[in-house]
Amino acid sequence: MSAFALRSASVKILTGLSPCLWFARSKFTRTRISPELIASWSRNHDKYGGDPEQPHKLHIVTRVRSTMRRPYWEKDMVKQLGLQKANVPVIHKNTPSLNHRLKFIKHLVRIEPLRTPYGLPGEQDMADSYINTKGELIVRRLLTPLQPKAIKS
Repeated sequence: MSAFALRSASVKILTGLSPCLWFARSKFTRTRISPELIASWSRNHDKYGGDPEQPHKLHIVTRVRSTMRRPYWEKDMVKQLGLQKANVPVIHKNTPSLNHRLKFIKHLVRIEPLRTPYGLPGEQDMADSYINTKGELIVRRLLTPLQPKAIKS
């Protein structure tokens, strides 16, 4: 018996399976979730941050897990997005290129939509705006003093 035949025979004995059975289809390849159930989930977009036809414009991205023992490309992606410090929110635009980059580190970050109940602030209002714990951008406008009434003589 040749060395190759001995080696392949020992592989069959150790594994108990012949190599051709490894390519058999799994019985778990199709989804067991009904299409009606998936359609009912898609109606609840308010629960998850809005309407898919009108997506939010800005993301709040917060790093919640460490990058220790992670591959170098994930560490580079975290650094490029400005997420070096944990639990510090960073605001990014909702663009396809950014979403593609966030896909690779989605297990390290928390992504929330930035809601603007009072509209986007102007440049003069940027100093008076803050993000609350619900992910809403609140604009605190400074009070302007009233014009003093003219004294009639």
